[in-house]
Amino acid sequence: MRSTLAIFRRELASYFSTPLAYVFIVIFLASSGAFTFYLGKIFERGQADLQSFFVYHPWLYLFLIPAVAMRLWAEERKAGTIELLMTLPISTTEAVLGKFLAAWVFIAIAVVLTFPIWLTVNYLGDPDNGVILAGYVGSLIMAGAYLALGACVSALTKNQVIAFIVAVVVCFLFLTSGMEIVLAFFRNWAPAFVVDAIAAMSFLTHFSSITKGVIDLKDVIFFGSVIGVALYINVAFIEIKKGA
Repeated sequence: MRSTLAIFRRELASYFSTPLAYVFIVIFLASSGAFTFYLGKIFERGQADLQSFFVYHPWLYLFLIPAVAMRLWAEERKAGTIELLMTLPISTTEAVLGKFLAAWVFIAIAVVLTFPIWLTVNYLGDPDNGVILAGYVGSLIMAGAYLALGACVSALTKNQVIAFIVAVVVCFLFLTSGMEIVLAFFRNWAPAFVVDAIAAMSFLTHFSSITKGVIDLKDVIFFGSVIGVALYINVAFIEIKKGA
């Protein structure tokens, strides 16, 4: 645990030692505000809530989180520092967890900084703050799933651009798997249980359920399972590269 915390502190500090952190936070905050008040048409609807704020989160994360995740391992491999990291008295699991948790906390900081939007809708009206809190919790859990997938992809290549593109594609598949247009394609030839399994893998489906104000255990287990499996594969990839 001590080694994981050491990696965590080093990684989190590294985010704020480069412009990446500030660029990410500024883009995320500006996009969140624009989607909530302009594209979400909160004033035209005459309803003070954060429905439009959370509706766009899966699509914002689709590009922003792979941008954070792409450097986790690709940068280490390109710079040759992964060999040095692996010679330290820490396990691969501790290194993977430390890097993942640091990136997750960094993203959580960006999400928490959107609190003025929450305060604004409370000033404009009387929203259901329980639903909003559930939306924030769901957003952070979903962000962890995106990040775990991105970290897993980052371990496969030295090229950050390739890691970014592949991570976006993988996350897009998870995001859209529950859409009717996707399911209709599989219904033409796949058995019903395969179609149901594909639909159950959709980030949109599980996140939308949480943003309604109900944090269902099955949705938490789904995102937790994606995080756990992706991090397990991440460890396996690093072990393979280390053995090579």
